[in-house]
Amino acid sequence: MAHFVSGVVPLIPINRDLAVPLHRQVYSGFRDAILRGGLAPGQQVPSSRALASSLGISRFPVLDAYSQLNAEGFFESRIGAGTFISTSLRNHRRQTNRSLDAPDGTRNVSRQVALFPPYQKSPWRFGWGAFAVHQPAIDQFPFEAWSKLVARNSRRPRFHAFHHIDPLGLRPFREAVATYLSTSRAVRCDPGQIMIVSGSQQALDITARVLFNPADQVWIEEPCYPLVRSILRGSGCKIRPIPVDEDGINVDFGIRQAGKARAAFVTPSHHYALGVTMSISRRLQLLDWARRSSAWIIEDDYDSEFRFESQPIACLQGLDTAGRVIYIGTFSKVLFPSLRLGYIVIPPDLVDSFTAVRFSMDIFPPYLFQEVLTDFMSSGHFVRHIRRMRTLYKSRREALVESLEQEFGDLIEIHGSEAGMHLSVTLPEGFDDTEIAVRAANERLWLWPLSPCWTGPGARSGFILGYGNTPEEQMRVEVGRLRKFIGA
Repeated sequence: MAHFVSGVVPLIPINRDLAVPLHRQVYSGFRDAILRGGLAPGQQVPSSRALASSLGISRFPVLDAYSQLNAEGFFESRIGAGTFISTSLRNHRRQTNRSLDAPDGTRNVSRQVALFPPYQKSPWRFGWGAFAVHQPAIDQFPFEAWSKLVARNSRRPRFHAFHHIDPLGLRPFREAVATYLSTSRAVRCDPGQIMIVSGSQQALDITARVLFNPADQVWIEEPCYPLVRSILRGSGCKIRPIPVDEDGINVDFGIRQAGKARAAFVTPSHHYALGVTMSISRRLQLLDWARRSSAWIIEDDYDSEFRFESQPIACLQGLDTAGRVIYIGTFSKVLFPSLRLGYIVIPPDLVDSFTAVRFSMDIFPPYLFQEVLTDFMSSGHFVRHIRRMRTLYKSRREALVESLEQEFGDLIEIHGSEAGMHLSVTLPEGFDDTEIAVRAANERLWLWPLSPCWTGPGARSGFILGYGNTPEEQMRVEVGRLRKFIGA
């Protein structure tokens, strides 16, 4: 259902020099806007007094116009409520609200646009339910405490929430993030190195703008998160897929194939999509390559908070002694996806460059939720929530693994079940995971196909299965539905 703003004064041109009476100009303005779909059925129109004041004319021409529009069925009056666009025009709006025909002539866009893959509305990305990826246990979030903090910061916002421009973000929030990262992730930073962003995608976009030139070579993990490829290709980079094995990205392979690459993008704590944790020997090897080659490492500390078989692994950035790591993190999965709050930890000598790019993009990030999350963290709600979710997700992961083993036996191979909010399963040859995912989405089972995560040949069929928002008692039933769609 379309949403609209009621009572907004429509744009009605009034010209006193015309021979057309004023009431007829008001009438035509409304009639034309309704017929072209600019005013929606059910939308409230301004009172005659409010419209007359806005147009700078007497109220009488407006009353005459409203009377005629009512008589012709464009308006309907509701006693005690006001005047509205007639709801009987809903079918007409569907016809008039279609896209315009493509105009004649060449419509040029930049060559850079062609570097981005087309946006595809994959059905499995937009459902809420079993196996959907990136979805937390939203029913377990402490909304009562959160809503009180939102209300408090909305009623009594601090002065800088109204007018304070800092491309890095709110200073108290950056201080809270710096304390959290240094304590829980062994990140070495101070608040002046932290930039608040709308999520890991914006973080990577800003980083690419600062670090890369067209045709620069960049390592990516094979397989990897598809949107990483989108950003890097849009920056004009030459992508070099480097295979991931049980120890993480194969640094020796990367050096042989593209030893002079400009950077490497990695998810060492919990690889997307196979869930591998990079070994300490690979971490040190990668850092040594970056130092010797003057290359950059972009570390996406994906799902690092949720590790079940051991304590969270120290990040690459904390091991870096040469200032070669750009560290990216997000609160979207820890709290809830629509929050859209993340951060970049920037080497000190690059802060000015990152700030210049950020200021040109969108000046500075919105402050309200930064204020709220600052209070949420300082009051202890954040750490308590992570602790509770770590226990909950461990139980849900165990329920999923047990159900998969009982239902499928040796048919599938399970990957990355030690951490995070998802695991992956691979299928034998001959299965089309994308086709299965489309069929499953039609039955509201949200299977994310694994094969699109590969850049080159050798893609394996399978699924990325999120378990964050699926209760343990429901897991066996949903795995049974999964077996039905695989049909083996």
